[in-house]
Amino acid sequence: MNQAKAERTSDCELVVTRIINGPVHLVFEAWIKPELFIRWWVPKSCGAVLLSCDLDARTGGKYRLVFEAEPPMEFFGRYIEVTPSSRLVWTNEEGAGEGPVTTVTFEARGEQTLLTVHDRYPSKEALEEAIASGSTEGMPETLAQLDELVASLAA
Repeated sequence: MNQAKAERTSDCELVVTRIINGPVHLVFEAWIKPELFIRWWVPKSCGAVLLSCDLDARTGGKYRLVFEAEPPMEFFGRYIEVTPSSRLVWTNEEGAGEGPVTTVTFEARGEQTLLTVHDRYPSKEALEEAIASGSTEGMPETLAQLDELVASLAA
């Protein structure tokens, strides 16, 4: 089984890598198509419900995720770069001030995909706050769910 590897690569950067069992085009589609994204993005163990998922996955496009909470929690930003089956870069704008920038790369490895999720925070303190809040802990479970989804799509 493939495990996600998380590593703090600098004072402001967190990188998670994982091999996904499926071709790069399917893994990429799972990140840009709302009907697929909604099926794997939220770690099942956290019990959160993703109420809506709007992804305009093109350079300059925007995204907005709304989670069930009181009041509902929103996560949103814009896509800085979208290179099909290769790279996604987006902003995270829901917090006060400058938020992290996320870069996801997709590298074909035969019928598998090496997925790298790179979060660059605006400061050391911002990354430490994210780690302390627990918001960075769900990525391994999330990527395991992505792996399950992609395997079912490839079958």
